[in-house]
Amino acid sequence: MYSKTNEIALEIAIEKYLVGISSEELKTNETHHTDNLYGGDHFYSGKSIDFNKRYAIDEHRFWHFLENTQEEELKKLQRSADWKLKIMERYDRTVKKYGLLRVLRKGLDVEDAHFTFFYQYPLVSSSQSVKDNFEKNEFSLTRQLHYNSDKPAESIDIVLFVNGLPISTIELKNPWTGQTAKVEGIRQYQKDRDTNQPLLNFGRCLVHFTLDTDEAYMTTKLVGEKTFFLPFNKGNNNGKGNPVNPNGHKTAYVWEEVYTRKSLANIIQHFVRFDGKSTDALSKRTLFFPRYHQMDVVRKIVQDTTQKGVGKTYLIQHSAGSGKSNSITWLAYQLIEVYPTESTNSIERPLFDSVIVVTDRRLLDKQLRQNIKEFSEVKNIVAPAFSSKELRESLEQGKKIIITTIQKFPFIIDGIADLSKSRFAVIIDEAHSSQGGSTAGKMNAAMGSSEENSNEDSETEDIQDKIVKAMQARKMKGNASYFAFTATPKNTTLEKFGELQTDGSFKPFHLYSMKQAIEEGFILDVIANYTTYQSYYEIQKSIEDNPLFDTKKAQKKLKAFVETDKRTINTKAEVIFEHFMSQVVNRKRLKGKAKGMVITQNIETTVRYYTALKRILEEKGNPFKIVVAFSGKKEVDGIEQTETLLNGFSESDTRENFDTDEYRLLVVANKYLTGFDQPKLCVMYVDKKLQGVLAVQALSRINRAASKYGKKTEDLFVLDFFNSIVDIKASFDPFYTSTTLSEATDINVLHELKSSLDEVGVYETSEIEEFVEKFFQGKDAQGLSPIIDTAAARFNEELELEDKEKADFKIKAKQFVKVYGQISSIIPYEMVAWEKLFWFLKFLIPKLIIKTKDDDIIDELLESVDLSTYGLERKTLSHSIVLDDEESELKPQNANPRGAHDSEDEHDLLDEIINTFNQRWFHGWNVTPEDQRVKFVTLSKHVQAHPDFETKVANNKDIQNREIAFQKILEEVMMQQRKKELDLYKLYTQDDSFRQAFFDTMKQMMGNSSSSL
Repeated sequence: MYSKTNEIALEIAIEKYLVGISSEELKTNETHHTDNLYGGDHFYSGKSIDFNKRYAIDEHRFWHFLENTQEEELKKLQRSADWKLKIMERYDRTVKKYGLLRVLRKGLDVEDAHFTFFYQYPLVSSSQSVKDNFEKNEFSLTRQLHYNSDKPAESIDIVLFVNGLPISTIELKNPWTGQTAKVEGIRQYQKDRDTNQPLLNFGRCLVHFTLDTDEAYMTTKLVGEKTFFLPFNKGNNNGKGNPVNPNGHKTAYVWEEVYTRKSLANIIQHFVRFDGKSTDALSKRTLFFPRYHQMDVVRKIVQDTTQKGVGKTYLIQHSAGSGKSNSITWLAYQLIEVYPTESTNSIERPLFDSVIVVTDRRLLDKQLRQNIKEFSEVKNIVAPAFSSKELRESLEQGKKIIITTIQKFPFIIDGIADLSKSRFAVIIDEAHSSQGGSTAGKMNAAMGSSEENSNEDSETEDIQDKIVKAMQARKMKGNASYFAFTATPKNTTLEKFGELQTDGSFKPFHLYSMKQAIEEGFILDVIANYTTYQSYYEIQKSIEDNPLFDTKKAQKKLKAFVETDKRTINTKAEVIFEHFMSQVVNRKRLKGKAKGMVITQNIETTVRYYTALKRILEEKGNPFKIVVAFSGKKEVDGIEQTETLLNGFSESDTRENFDTDEYRLLVVANKYLTGFDQPKLCVMYVDKKLQGVLAVQALSRINRAASKYGKKTEDLFVLDFFNSIVDIKASFDPFYTSTTLSEATDINVLHELKSSLDEVGVYETSEIEEFVEKFFQGKDAQGLSPIIDTAAARFNEELELEDKEKADFKIKAKQFVKVYGQISSIIPYEMVAWEKLFWFLKFLIPKLIIKTKDDDIIDELLESVDLSTYGLERKTLSHSIVLDDEESELKPQNANPRGAHDSEDEHDLLDEIINTFNQRWFHGWNVTPEDQRVKFVTLSKHVQAHPDFETKVANNKDIQNREIAFQKILEEVMMQQRKKELDLYKLYTQDDSFRQAFFDTMKQMMGNSSSSL
């Protein structure tokens, strides 16, 4: 006797679980029906002979269900001899026109009779009759079903039915016999299954699965060799596939979680949907069936809210390509039907009175409305709301799902607080934010700040920061639960929305990683082909004098001077054009429709790039057109420019025009770096500092899969004039797999900051009290200005403060506002003094003026130099950046009090500054100083985080022992980081002189923290 490891064994395993009978019974099951044995919690076992190939139904189950549940309706038609034919013909015409889903949801009208073909799974509040009706559904499974009228011997391994109607076909494979679902299973559907047969017609069966013992794939539309199958796997080690199942096959979750009666009912009622209108031809519509992670996250959230009630926060880390739009729409609808666990009768109110979706995507609004139309008999329950008044009106009108935007979210927060007797679920679609424009909040509006001047700042503000800022009102009193979707959670986002672990860390509630999305083919790897260009240039003095300048400020000014110079931009524009023509246009990538994006430092350089590229295009005969995008107006080279003026069409038409074939390049600064889905984008030219979340979000604009155009990873290019490979890798690593936060922010720093600020004497306690009282009473802004201006005048003119003391105060004030704003809604108690100071400083900080003597002379620097040489060198060619598989752990925001005294200015002669600058940036360096700086800073942080650093180094008065301890810690850190810094590690271990120089540099860097090593 030996184990059976073929497909038949897998069939038996699935049937045994669903039908609930032993293997011995299965062997004899061909001779009888099991009508009265396994109806309750189990499937019926069907017979292929009962399958009507023309109508694609299990006739035995079909008529058995109707006779047992709707006998009176059948009697209305039984006056005719052909009554069965009438029902099946009517069913056939309806399914051909609208699909099976319509019949399952709405039933079927035949003359004067109405038939229900699926009883919905009851809610907690449902009546007993609804619960009893669900138990009358007859779920069944048929093995080796012969479906083909033209080829009677051809069969499908398993077909699942509900009340005789097919909901899923399943082809099984087994790797132990040399066949897999991914290859042979998919190929069988594509080449060996006749889609002209009714069972395999689009919309006639909800989904088609192929699975083996390791992996599962599914599709809703069979179109021969063009059939596209989606992975239906849980993921393994944050990547594709499935984890080891200690209790059976890796894919056992498919039949244990997905194919159960309750699960299938939930999928039919709340997940499966058609897009488009019911009047559209069925062949033109798309049938959506959830991918595993979409189904899993919605179910887990529903279960958790059911058990734990209102007032929790949830962080869902789902990568681009995860299908967040569908996940959010499915979640929104199901949350309005959630009841608390303790509900016992039909009068119990739902857990949430309304679901608020915060998004800026019109597409999501459309999907929500379409979903509700498909799922619910109650119409018009979706409405927009952009103010607390509209929120109240929507609730009074019975609107269950309310849409608002990121910009209007602060007003909705107020509405939630005012409606304290109502309970809300707030879903935040933060990864797809506004494409730019002013998003000034209530505070700016109250003080009359200029929208024009805030355009550029508002564009650069991270969307997660906007969300956190909107929630600073601290009005999360427990009548709302928050569900934040993001692909790139920051430390503050993790702390606000993440799940607190027993070790003090914070983790997402649910994960679908970038690694899994790439490996499953839903997005492309944007950093697989990454090319950097190293600038080299010389500058020379244009004056005889040799004045002193602040070294750091001078270096920064000089680099900005060179990078924004017209000659520099013209050179880079030539490189961009030549690359785009040779590698994209001439090679007809994406069937000749590929597009590129140029990312610049600011609006000024955006305009100059646009002008340079347009000039080159005109010289070359205009092979294509370019479009520019930025918010507001900006004076560049003496001319006031706007997006509309340069493009020649309205700003609202930019996205649509760029989608046309004639426009191939888009030039931006900050606009369109997040939330912009353009599948034809495949090339990106970067001349801007990108790091952290912004780097991932910006570069991910080109990762959208586009099978329609044959888009592949090798079609993607990034040419970077600004960032190093190390920088980009450091930005992507934290979000490649799972992102966690190591610990919460230390809030005690606020005590220290407030104490330091109070001592300076810039403000009086009475001024804070008066300001806060008037502000929250909604007094006119003119009543607020005198209070702020008095304190500002004291700081700017009256107090005898040195420049560094002023800078120190302003830095600490900003830090107080930032730290308190981000943790105020998390701390379990209220600090009224902090709250009042927070609001006062928010208005005071912009009025504080710091003018140092260096500021007066540093601007003269640019008048003292000329650009003499500029060139570009390709530093790496199509470099593939490999990301780390380990779970990434972020540190909380730095809560240590900081001030202007933390570092001393260094002054050098102009000659020395220019010489140092040219050495840094002229041709010949293998590793740029910026790369070195990043490495040193990163490693120094690891050294400081070492458990022995404080006791054996920082607080050790014995110089010799301190140095020995420091060297030992550095050795351990280098060993730990060897995988990430392999080249550096080789140099460190193999080159004695390099190791000593490196050690000395690290000692210098760590000097402040280690008592002058």
